Amino acid sequence: MKLLIAVIQDKDTSELQESFIKNNIRATKLSTTGGFLKSGNTTYMIGIEDEKVERVLDIIKNISRTRKKYMTPPVNLDGGANEGSYPVKIQVGGATVMILPMDQFYQF
Repeated sequence: MKLLIAVIQDKDTSELQESFIKNNIRATKLSTTGGFLKSGNTTYMIGIEDEKVERVLDIIKNISRTRKKYMTPPVNLDGGANEGSYPVKIQVGGATVMILPMDQFYQF
């Protein structure tokens, strides 16, 4: 058994959740916030048998898309040069998945 912890961008949540239901994958959904951009994320906790891990990863990979976004860096107020005050293009989205071994798993 494995515990998958998948952090995805909120924009992909509905489609991923529908795919989990369609493929009979039980997941616990948590609303979370990212640290770098302080944007909304969704974290899924999935307890799954070892032989189904690759299938779950494939579903997450196919649905969680990366996107380009423009971000304006914070203004430097210490009197120094104000480098980087123009919007810069950054990549957001995709998924971060952690896989942990699990000794026991119960569903009541």
